[in-house]
Amino acid sequence: MLKIDIHTHIIPEKMPDWSAKFGYGGFISLDHHQPCCARMMLDDQFFREVQHNCWDARVRMAECHEHNVQVQVLSTIPVLFSYWAKPQNALDLSRFLNDHIAAIAAEFPDRFVGLGTAPMQAPDLAVREMERCVKELGLAGVEIGSHINDWNLDDPALFPFFEAARELNAAVFVHPWDMMGKERMPKYWLPWLVGMPAETSLAICSMIFGGVFERLPGLRVAFAHGGGSFPATIGRIEHGFNVRPDLCAADNPVNPRNYLGRFWLDSLVHDPEVLRYLIRLVGAEKIALGSDYPFPLGEHSPGSMIEEMEDLDRPTREWLFSGTALEWLGLTKEAFISTGDQPDSA
Repeated sequence: MLKIDIHTHIIPEKMPDWSAKFGYGGFISLDHHQPCCARMMLDDQFFREVQHNCWDARVRMAECHEHNVQVQVLSTIPVLFSYWAKPQNALDLSRFLNDHIAAIAAEFPDRFVGLGTAPMQAPDLAVREMERCVKELGLAGVEIGSHINDWNLDDPALFPFFEAARELNAAVFVHPWDMMGKERMPKYWLPWLVGMPAETSLAICSMIFGGVFERLPGLRVAFAHGGGSFPATIGRIEHGFNVRPDLCAADNPVNPRNYLGRFWLDSLVHDPEVLRYLIRLVGAEKIALGSDYPFPLGEHSPGSMIEEMEDLDRPTREWLFSGTALEWLGLTKEAFISTGDQPDSA
């Protein structure tokens, strides 16, 4: 059964010295302090340790073979979004990252699908780069953050970007970043455990209440981490809409529950009961395998939880493993028909 993992992250092995190039700090660099391993550095501060599976396509393919995953959808690491940077500098960084992803997808077209990144703080530049990603680089769409600095995803400044995404038939993957309340969560990894789910719910609610989905039918948006805290709080969200329409329905009079099934989620919820709930809530045809490879908060053996859920029938598994991903990406199974069972080797 074909498996497509829509939620994986990648970084180029060699990164320019962006701070020296642009004349100010805040950018990520890689310190290859030992073989097959590197420190991600935010200026001179340690951010995260990564292994060579974070940049080496052949290592990724070998690990995919171990987990019986045939295709990965590649997107950048959210800390590289750089929405805070000067727009032209963020565009230069985006182009570098997108060229890297496109080169890997072009070299191994039956193994990888690419999503680009864009300087969302300048929507006109972001639209142009998304157009380049789709029309010139052959990427399937773009990854964006759960907010853009002070803009939530309903901000009017961003609507032309979503409009262009629909016109380009581009898939949009929304990933949390720069988590709300992180200043109050210095311990216990809480920005990742609490802030990330809340960020995704914020993004979904913003697009619903802001009327983005209503005004742009056909826009294909997927949200990471099973939609974060949104699925568990849809009852509260709907109740708020009903009792305070003066606040909640200010920009869109449609009940938020009506949008269930209008967007996609990945399967990364770490709990079989939660996945069963999501299937009942939005349907398996709106849930795609996602692992957050190669990071520790992801599913270390992508798809293993689904495989262990004996109550899921074959059609449901086919949707979760590949059917939903193909529909969201706007691709067909034939594009990966040559995907073999053996990993490519150096």
